[in-house]
Amino acid sequence: MTTLLFNENNPKQLLQAAELIKNGEVVGMPTETVYGLAADACNPDAVARIFKAKGRPSDNPLIVHLADFSDAVNYTSYIPQLAYKIADKFSPGPITMIFPKNDRIPYITSGGLDTVGIRIPAHATARKLIELSGCPIAAPSANTSGYPSPTEASHVMLDMNGKIPAVIDGGKCQCGVESTVISFDDDNTVRILRPGFVTKEDLLTLGCEVIVDNAILNEVAEGEKVSSPGMKYTHYSPAAKVTLVEGDSESFSAFANKNKSEDTYFLIFDNDILDNDCNFLTYGSNSTQQAHNIFSCLRRLDELGAKKVYVRVPDKNGVGLAVYNRLIRAAGFEVIKI
Repeated sequence: MTTLLFNENNPKQLLQAAELIKNGEVVGMPTETVYGLAADACNPDAVARIFKAKGRPSDNPLIVHLADFSDAVNYTSYIPQLAYKIADKFSPGPITMIFPKNDRIPYITSGGLDTVGIRIPAHATARKLIELSGCPIAAPSANTSGYPSPTEASHVMLDMNGKIPAVIDGGKCQCGVESTVISFDDDNTVRILRPGFVTKEDLLTLGCEVIVDNAILNEVAEGEKVSSPGMKYTHYSPAAKVTLVEGDSESFSAFANKNKSEDTYFLIFDNDILDNDCNFLTYGSNSTQQAHNIFSCLRRLDELGAKKVYVRVPDKNGVGLAVYNRLIRAAGFEVIKI
């Protein structure tokens, strides 16, 4: 199979991509978070093609993307009032809400669960593709399962060339990390299952209680079912061995000098200073920049031939929690404190 690269500004190619989805195929789709593998969420055969292309475990649920939040009632059995308040403020955008599903969503899409994650992407091309396809779109990140998520069409082509018929090039993703995923503990309490650009602090402005799930910073027990993607298994990992290093700039610099080698790289903040003979990449000076850059940096480290990567730990507040969550999974929860 030859994978075609479509341009998001070409109406004929968007129509062609929509036709592929209508016919049960999988298409690489840009969103504001990361690129997704888009297929008809209600078609079990199409969803199975997503799992095959990614090499993704079948118990890892997929998020369903809709063009408008008003469409959520067609695929769920209950939506709490708090969800409408959240949608009014943060949707379309990088937030996914988990609801009880109805029979229109097959269990292969929900990872065997009775719930489904619903998201309305802010990316205009993604919403247009959903409208043209005439169906809800399941769209996990368009990468080989476990590898860093793609934030450019070239990343998708690298992972998916020959596995899917087409990728739509929508440029670089604005956010750079996947959506915030929340569930509802009760009528006034939300639980963050995966952090993203909609933060705990953002949700607190609505007057609700917000719980950060323990699995965000800790490993899920073997055999435990999870209701959000990104909670289980090692994720976001390059081929290189990643270790997080927690400490200030001066301490990290001393650590780097002791551990430098030809195939060892250090991922640091923009204003950090390492000796010239240390291999390093910078990934931003604040949490927003770090979220935007982290996956492309992890992929770049493989291109450079890194065997070991030591990452200076980001701030864990706001969007920084999302960056830390991705990195702790990329590192297999291995952290050195200095």
